[in-house]
Amino acid sequence: MNTGFVTTPFGRRPMSLALMKGQLQAESVKPERSVDKWKVFRAVCEARPLLGISDRTLAVLNALLSFYPESHLSGEAGMVVFPSNRQLMVRAHGIAVTTLRRHLAALVEAGLIIRKDSANGKRFARRKSSGELEEAYGFSLAPLLARSEELAAMAQKIEADRIALRRLRERLTICRRDVRKLIDAAVAEGVPGNWDDIEAAYVRHLASLPRNPEACDLDSVRLKLESLRADIVNLLMSFENFIKTSASVVQNEPHIQNSDTDYLELESPAPAQAEMPTATDEPEQPAGTQKIFSLALILKACPQISDYVQGGSIRGWRDLVTAAVTVRSMLGVTLETYQAACEVLGRENAAVVIACMLERATHIKSPGGYLRDLTRKGARGEFSLGPMLMALARQNSPALRRAEGAGLSR
Repeated sequence: MNTGFVTTPFGRRPMSLALMKGQLQAESVKPERSVDKWKVFRAVCEARPLLGISDRTLAVLNALLSFYPESHLSGEAGMVVFPSNRQLMVRAHGIAVTTLRRHLAALVEAGLIIRKDSANGKRFARRKSSGELEEAYGFSLAPLLARSEELAAMAQKIEADRIALRRLRERLTICRRDVRKLIDAAVAEGVPGNWDDIEAAYVRHLASLPRNPEACDLDSVRLKLESLRADIVNLLMSFENFIKTSASVVQNEPHIQNSDTDYLELESPAPAQAEMPTATDEPEQPAGTQKIFSLALILKACPQISDYVQGGSIRGWRDLVTAAVTVRSMLGVTLETYQAACEVLGRENAAVVIACMLERATHIKSPGGYLRDLTRKGARGEFSLGPMLMALARQNSPALRRAEGAGLSR
């Protein structure tokens, strides 16, 4: 085996088995093998994180390659370049000599170049009388040719990891958006649930991400957010099924159309009330898109409204509408505002809104403005009475709250 290429470094620089291994690997390159030097350099740039070198070290390697006259590194030709430190400093964008030496040492340690030192440590070339290069001392680029396939594989791995990391970031971003918007939608629609705790869990999971997360960090947080998203979706689906069940019960009840009784008569003096047609227990269908919910559900959600009817018990829709008129006046809602709500939402639904407002009277600063806002939303089809009723029903029913908590824990 020919070991003529194995040489020890000049001066105080120590020899190591790793250096000898690199020299032997470079010597084993077949003469017919060649590779584009700038293609190898691009692979080294891509593989920089795995090689443990800096961008300044790459600048020095670029300068060394610029002194190699051919475009391809080839085993048939000598691959030793011998520029002086001054020439290297210029081509490496004017770095200091001490910095240059440090980065040259880094290239040697990374196994990208090999020092081929002369007896006195100088870099030079000895030529034949014909002008052909006989011997050169400086830095051998042979390791780049010997490791070209390895460097290309390292570059591909870095690129694959980068793509995988980008996809993980995209999946996490979509999951974050889903959880954020589902929470906002649930709160806006009045869906019952412990949304403060869910919001806190969402924030806690995101806060656990480090400043520069790795793939495992992103995947761990994504899995937690996906689990949280599944819990939220289950809550929303349970609430939607509850709404559909309540609506179907109302739709299956026999519908009896009231006579031409107008809700304004409830605002009239006592003599006019005596002339009102006989009331029934069935609600009138509103002109808009609002559904009529069961009276039992309404009384469960709004128990306080019963205090404003004679006898303290609401036995039918007429009693509910009559009590709402009294509460309307007590809350300071004008007759015109209430009339507009009845025209848009329907008389019974307007009464239900008043009953709901009574339950939350301490939280509503301007009852008249609140009712006008709901009426405008109802006219645009943006208001649904269901979420308001469901929220109050769960608030006033410990059993429903316990059921909801059990559903979330699953």
